[in-house]
Amino acid sequence: MFKIDLKSNLPIYEQIINQINECILKGYFKSGDALPSVRKLSIMLDVNPNTIAKAYTELERRGIIVTVRGKGTFISDETNSNIDIHKELNKIRPVLAELKLNGASDNEILNCVKELLNALEEKE
Repeated sequence: MFKIDLKSNLPIYEQIINQINECILKGYFKSGDALPSVRKLSIMLDVNPNTIAKAYTELERRGIIVTVRGKGTFISDETNSNIDIHKELNKIRPVLAELKLNGASDNEILNCVKELLNALEEKE
């Protein structure tokens, strides 16, 4: 389900956050679905439990997941309504700027974004 890229510049906890978000977008996780416990996911990924806890804490802060003491961690009922789209889109500004500075055309960038969006919409 989740894969960690140890060669990535992205911290492991952010990789986990991104993968959970992607699973929600692709429909693999729906509102109310349980996530693996911190301990179970840390064993599955061979990652320190504190790293998993950090990812879960950030996801909970964003309102994407909820933790019910003694029951587990679940996808929030209000996942989509808690996302500040402008704040999230601003995260890609540096990437777009770097692409433009390195000579990528607007059409190349737009086509790549369209391909990524199409891939997110596909349900396997």
